Amino acid sequence: MNIIRYKRKSNFKYRNLVTRLRIDVTKQSGRTNFSKMVKFFQDNPDVKILLCEKTDRLYRNFKDYVIIDDLDLTLIFVKEGSILNKYSKSHEKFIHGIKVLMAKNYIDNLSEETRKGMLEKAEEGEYPSYAPLGYLHDKINKKIKIDKTRAKYIKELFELYATGNYSIRQLENLMYKKGLRTRKNKKVVRSSINEILKNPFYYGYFYWSGKLYKGKHQPIISKDLFDKVQIVIHRYKNTRAQKRGFAYAGLLVCGKCGSSITAEIKKEKYIYYHCTFNKGKCDNLYIREEDLEKEFERIFKKLKFNDVILEWIKEGLKLSLKEKEEFHNSQIKRLNDEYLKLENRINQMYIDKLDGEISEEFYRKNVSIWRERQEKILKLIKEHQQANENYLNEGIKLIELANNSYEYFKSKDKIERAILIKMIMKGSKLVDGKIEPIFSPPFDIIYQMSKESQKIRVEEVMLLKTTKAGKKIISPAMSKMLPLLDNFRTYCYENKIDDIPDCLKK
Repeated sequence: MNIIRYKRKSNFKYRNLVTRLRIDVTKQSGRTNFSKMVKFFQDNPDVKILLCEKTDRLYRNFKDYVIIDDLDLTLIFVKEGSILNKYSKSHEKFIHGIKVLMAKNYIDNLSEETRKGMLEKAEEGEYPSYAPLGYLHDKINKKIKIDKTRAKYIKELFELYATGNYSIRQLENLMYKKGLRTRKNKKVVRSSINEILKNPFYYGYFYWSGKLYKGKHQPIISKDLFDKVQIVIHRYKNTRAQKRGFAYAGLLVCGKCGSSITAEIKKEKYIYYHCTFNKGKCDNLYIREEDLEKEFERIFKKLKFNDVILEWIKEGLKLSLKEKEEFHNSQIKRLNDEYLKLENRINQMYIDKLDGEISEEFYRKNVSIWRERQEKILKLIKEHQQANENYLNEGIKLIELANNSYEYFKSKDKIERAILIKMIMKGSKLVDGKIEPIFSPPFDIIYQMSKESQKIRVEEVMLLKTTKAGKKIISPAMSKMLPLLDNFRTYCYENKIDDIPDCLKK
């Protein structure tokens, strides 16, 4: 809030006429104390003089200007040495109006620079805001460190909830008895516990401006534990089926009406999944949980590669020195072309705005999105110029995960199976007992690679050798794999790949 302090000197001759206000320069939402000041003038019509340091301390926008103008006051700006009231000359009012514009520009620029600085901080892995419970700010080293007093309780909170045997209401009382307290030594209430359990900060990541960033702070829990907790949270949503703890509820949508897929128990022992009918009557068939799991197994089998072909694919992702140079140069050219395309689009939209064909709001909204993309493009270009090949190792881990997904699914418990499904597929459809998979990136590319790999004979890979001309012998079937390898390589380079949950590792 803006801070207003009223200062009155007993020996000030006009103390009943002059209210001295000191307005904090920081721009905050609402300007509560500005409103209090306005109300003071409205309630005390005999007070007609406003003493202020300078213009940009008083105004934040044109609305403030209109409000103050309606009060019919005499404004005294000390540092600027100016006095303004209804009797002021037109050129004085004109200069004052210019200063109001400059004040608004200053605030807008300050806000823009602040957001930019905080975004840069986030991209460097530093959390730009106040750390959550379980962490402290080291004011000397300007770092976020673990609060050893509370961190053990936070970890235990996650571990207990992950078992699925505790509700948030139960944990609220249990953790209070164990000793978990807020920074003000109060009880950590249910809403706060719910926020804690959903906060990726505790496994080393954080959200800023809607994006997930890897933080430099030390994690309290593992990503594996966090993922298990998210599955349990999903169970305890509003529907009765989810409260009963059905592992696959909410992971699919009805292929006929688009509603979610939920579950219920029949005859006290059989679990059936079906449409929630949120959009009205639907004739989609029910499916037993055992049959649903067989459907998932069928899909994961499609991601399986022959061992020999898999090794060839992994080798194909690794580029020679010349190929690396060509790849990075082609990516830089593509990114430069995209950057110029966006710049032309922004310029054209600006002309459309001047011509009145689009609104200012529409213009700002789209330009903001495109400028953000341009910033990412410049960052990617710089990364290509300073190429680091570690990104491919992470991509290969995902291929191995997809290749082993069938075995993983069969060997893991239901919570871990749900984690695997959520990672590989998103929004898949269930139609009359059959799953129509929709793979999350980059598993959609891996799936296409798997399909093409079925057309490649192992003998073709085994016979792969170098001719006298120094060129590799690649069959037509193998050549169709090359564009997919390029797409996968590009995806891995341009997207941060989250760590694979520990529960899905061998």
